[in-house]
Amino acid sequence: MARKTKKTAPKTFNIALVGQAGRLGYEALLFMASLRAKSPGFKGRILIAEPQPGPLWPKDPRMSGDVRDALTALGAEIVPFHNRHFGDAYPYGNKIEMLTALPKGAPFVFFDSDTLVLGDLAKVPFDFDYPSASLRREGTWPQIELYGPGYTEIWKSLYDRFDLDFESSLDLSEPDEYWQRYLYFNAGFFFGACPHAFGERFLHYALSIRDDAPGPLVCQSLDPWLDQVALPLVIHGLGGGRDSAVHGHLDGDVTCHYRFFPLLYARESEAVIATLEEVTAPNKIKKVLKGYDPIKRMVFQGRGAKVRALFDQDDMPRREQAIRNRIKSNGFWMR
Repeated sequence: MARKTKKTAPKTFNIALVGQAGRLGYEALLFMASLRAKSPGFKGRILIAEPQPGPLWPKDPRMSGDVRDALTALGAEIVPFHNRHFGDAYPYGNKIEMLTALPKGAPFVFFDSDTLVLGDLAKVPFDFDYPSASLRREGTWPQIELYGPGYTEIWKSLYDRFDLDFESSLDLSEPDEYWQRYLYFNAGFFFGACPHAFGERFLHYALSIRDDAPGPLVCQSLDPWLDQVALPLVIHGLGGGRDSAVHGHLDGDVTCHYRFFPLLYARESEAVIATLEEVTAPNKIKKVLKGYDPIKRMVFQGRGAKVRALFDQDDMPRREQAIRNRIKSNGFWMR
């Protein structure tokens, strides 16, 4: 059951995304177009955090001029930040390092750029004093090895590392050694009261785990999972958790984290597809989005409809990998 919010959301809060050269910039533009179409009354700032050139990027990570111009025309603000710990070797670290470039003390919601807005964000009952994140996830981490540490030993070692109470993080309605008993999120969205407090803790935890992982993690991969390993620790440490009233609105009737366009056409609702095709139709937006081949082929040239025809949306494969494999075997995968 979702935790009841103690108060309504502030009238304004900031939205943050990462935008950079290539896919993320085009996705950020698509997010902005859907936000303006479906949540026209949103009064907060939309901050597109852009990594800047530096030694951790072999190529310039900044967005192209036409994408930047289209974003600012829709009211987004470009916020530059510098990578000091991650970069090209672990681009998921952008969502960690960019947080302290956002306005300090201002409530924020971070969305992955591959998100569509479907409805009014003002209806989402945020309690920024109880941070949370996306529950649209599978049991991707940890991967339990035969004769190796179990879920409890692995996760408890992390809570102990940062002096956090492990027992209070558990969902006791789930059985012992089942992945959903343990606090685990997808990092497709998260929110909190202050991006600096969130970001400083996120960076500290992520670097500690990356550079000196506890012993029970010896067989576990942290690429690409590092952000999702650290995130529940951050949220728990800041007094949040899984029991937020936002669930069902975000990743529900108000937003959709589609991840890749072939997956969107394969498994999302007709409402999501209708929103995508509606907000990409205006010529000013379409002209820019055609610069990104997956949008050009999937949306404008009809490949998405061919992907959708491969599946019965009322009887979808349970695992995402099975969906990907079917799309790939038919030659329609793009990213």
